[in-house]
Amino acid sequence: MTELNKIAHKILEKGKGILAADESTGTMTKRLQSVNVESSAKNRILFRETLFSSKGTSDFIGGVILYDETIRQNSSDGKSIPNLLSEVGSIAGIKVDTGAKQMAGSPDEKITEGLDGLRERLKEYSKLGAKFTKWRGVYNISKKYPSKLSIKSNAHALARYAALVQECGMVPIVEPEVLMDGNHSADDCFNKTSEVIKKCFEELVLHKIDLSGVILKPNMILAGLESKNQISNEDTAKLTVKCLRESVPKEVPGIAFLSGGQTEIQATKNLNLINKFNNTNFIMSYSYGRALQQSALKHWAKDTQDIKGTQAVFDHRAKMCSLAAQGKWSSELENK
Repeated sequence: MTELNKIAHKILEKGKGILAADESTGTMTKRLQSVNVESSAKNRILFRETLFSSKGTSDFIGGVILYDETIRQNSSDGKSIPNLLSEVGSIAGIKVDTGAKQMAGSPDEKITEGLDGLRERLKEYSKLGAKFTKWRGVYNISKKYPSKLSIKSNAHALARYAALVQECGMVPIVEPEVLMDGNHSADDCFNKTSEVIKKCFEELVLHKIDLSGVILKPNMILAGLESKNQISNEDTAKLTVKCLRESVPKEVPGIAFLSGGQTEIQATKNLNLINKFNNTNFIMSYSYGRALQQSALKHWAKDTQDIKGTQAVFDHRAKMCSLAAQGKWSSELENK
């Protein structure tokens, strides 16, 4: 087992998953404004520290993806955020792309930027305590999209990113997200997601990536949000497992799903069923942002000093996600 493989397993083993707390300052501002809390650096770190120091993080979160601002901040008692996470048994990660921008040659699609200067930034993040990283490519679905240009360009960028990350001794999370927006069918999502993931791994192999030291962060197979032909949770789970079984090389240790706009309960229920139908050797867990934090954020917004109450809400959500990552979740446990 290589060092990278050990890190990947530590993040996802024993029903643990990833907390995606890597919202940019702009996104975090929108989240806080939606619950009528001022988006100051002090409030941003207060909310995040409340989650990071919780029993839920200690018991159920193997890794936390941070944003550039957060990895440089200290907790209320002066510890660096990576040290705080290490003390509760979680690993610090860092989002390293600089965002999805309009693609030249296909202006309705996006290409993720951030390769310039990445090698130097990775060295700095490693010194700050990061052990893994994240880069997100995004793909639209429609009759025309994603185009071959988008699929190839984003796969190439993800592979170049992953090569630099492994060179620096960190685990890359590869996140090719096929968006839920649109009226496409689940079959369209299955076909496009399969094509996107296969192209990503083709490029990763070409760039000599150690696949045993990679975590894949894909979308689940769902019909578009505006589609009249929604499918059952069981069909989502079966199609998702089929897609990954046929598209992901066996060397990859784990898959951590994004929630992609699903509600907390939807994301938990679907993950649980995926694990019930999981006939692969992949660990199938979670890398959720809103689907782990939303209820805790709403509770915290009522009284930002109610640390214990906020943590209790988060602990429950994290426990439910962990049970789902083991195929042990139920609505009875959810509502206890």
